[in-house]
Amino acid sequence: MSYLDDHLLAGERIIYRARPHWIIFGAAIAVVLLGIAVGIFVEIIDNGYWYIGAAIAGIGLLMAIGPAIRYLSSEFAVTNKRVLSKVGFIERESDENLLSKVEAIGVDQGIIGRLLGFGTVTMTGTGGTQEAFAMISDPLEFRRQIQSQVVALD
Repeated sequence: MSYLDDHLLAGERIIYRARPHWIIFGAAIAVVLLGIAVGIFVEIIDNGYWYIGAAIAGIGLLMAIGPAIRYLSSEFAVTNKRVLSKVGFIERESDENLLSKVEAIGVDQGIIGRLLGFGTVTMTGTGGTQEAFAMISDPLEFRRQIQSQVVALD
């Protein structure tokens, strides 16, 4: 059972879940592909030095450890009462906003974000408090789910 499931209020149910987008692995993927390309190129040019490319690809795999921990330890959810988020494994940050306190929801997507389906959702609560959910998958759907639950409260 997930962290968010364990911290639901009485009568509360999760309506929508979101995760970070796979793009957080972008740099690691690029380095692994570069390593593969270097390994193939060096092997074609001079037999026996393919391990240079393998070392670069290994560095790329090591670079994927941080994003993997972030991906696996991050949860975002819209319930019928609140918007919840939990980020972190050892050092945990959790945010909860009551739907009745949500004043505005903004979505920030660049060109690449629009093409690949990721962005940042910024939620403004009463009193001007802001919560940002960065690099989230399908941010427009996340916003729509929050808005539909806010409307359902009325």
